[in-house]
Formats: sequence, C-alpha cells, structure tokens
Amino acid sequence: MPKSLEKTRKKIAKKKGNITALHENSRDSQRLRRALMRDDKLIKVASARRKNDKPLVQRAAYFQEAIRANDGKPLDLESVQGLIKSFVHQHDEEFNELKKDRRPGRPASTREDLLRIKIAADEKEYENGFYLPDLTDENNVIFLDRWEGSWSYLSTLKWVRITSSGQIQESKFPPKGES
Repeated sequence: MPKSLEKTRKKIAKKKGNITALHENSRDSQRLRRALMRDDKLIKVASARRKNDKPLVQRAAYFQEAIRANDGKPLDLESVQGLIKSFVHQHDEEFNELKKDRRPGRPASTREDLLRIKIAADEKEYENGFYLPDLTDENNVIFLDRWEGSWSYLSTLKWVRITSSGQIQESKFPPKGES
C-alpha cells in the first residue's frame, strides 16, 4: 500500500503543527495533492499488474491440484498432455450451456463470446506450445506442491512449453508476451 500521502502529511504537520486548514493553492496543499495522485497511480498500476498476472497464477494452481491428486509425483508426457487438454477445455461445458440456453436468432452473450475467445486462444497456444510448470521434473514438482499462491515464488519453478505434437521446450518466467 502506498504511503507517500501519509509521509507528506506527517512532514507538513511537523512543520506547521496540527493541520486544521490549508489555503487551497498553498505549497503544502499542492504537495498533498501530488502525493495523493502518486498513491492513486501506484494503486492503479498494482491492480493492473495483478490482473495481468492472474491467468498464470490460475494456471499454476490448476496444475498444482493435478500434482497433489497424483500424490506429489512427477507425471509422464502423455498424462501432462491429458491435463493440458482438460485445462484447455475446462470451460466447454459452460460454453455449450450458454449456447443452448440462447434463443434462436439472438446474438451471443458477452460471457459466451469471452469463453469462445478464451477456448480458441488456449487451443492455439497448445498447438504452438502450452506454457506450464515442468511436471516431469521431480524437484520442480516438489516446489510446485509447496507453492502457496504468491507470484514471486513462481519464478523459482522451471517452466516449459509443450506442443500438441509432444515437443518440450524450456522457457523462462514470466513469459513476456509469448503466451
């Protein structure tokens, strides 16, 4: 949480004593406004970053659950590809339900459009190389099992791209726009 407004308020209070009123355009009120705008900007940037990081965190959580269901043991390539397929098609049921509930001749709902786009993007990513933690490496599986949900811990994991043809290519974290 940004603290520049509190620090600025504290400095002004030290200089002037107890602040009850400031002139609208005084230097001190301008300092307070700048500090408030700086705090607002930092909050917006942090929320935008969390929004961009959310898909990778959800992806890691999905594969963490799969590892935990496998008793923390590494998986072979076929089972990893099966997990990828189930991840890619996890929204198919909801998409088909929305499609079925829509009256004939009506345009698709916003949620239906978003799901269609997400499913298509995930399928395309799987064709070109699906980005996920390496589930075939024993040490990486242990680290993924210990993961508590923080973004910073994800950089300690080894990440790979697995194509639909079965090729494995090492990758870096964060992906920097490649996925």
